Amino acid sequence: MAARGHDIERMHGGPVEVCADCRKLMLHAMVKRTACPMNPKPTCKHCPDHCYHPTYRSRIRQVMKHSGRKLVLHGRIDLLWHLLF
Repeated sequence: MAARGHDIERMHGGPVEVCADCRKLMLHAMVKRTACPMNPKPTCKHCPDHCYHPTYRSRIRQVMKHSGRKLVLHGRIDLLWHLLF
């Protein structure tokens, strides 16, 4: 799975199996992330110029709400800093 120079399987280190909607969301996020003019890149919630389409932003929030809780509950305490600030 690749788009505009992003090879997700190479970055992940193996095959990635996601549904078509999730694949589209992931590739959109990667393209927007690499095209960000801010240097250094702020967290999206603190960014003055939102580059995601509002539909994608709401879907990203849903994904992060689910995955963020799961990561913190599985021992990634360092993510609390990112979550709070």
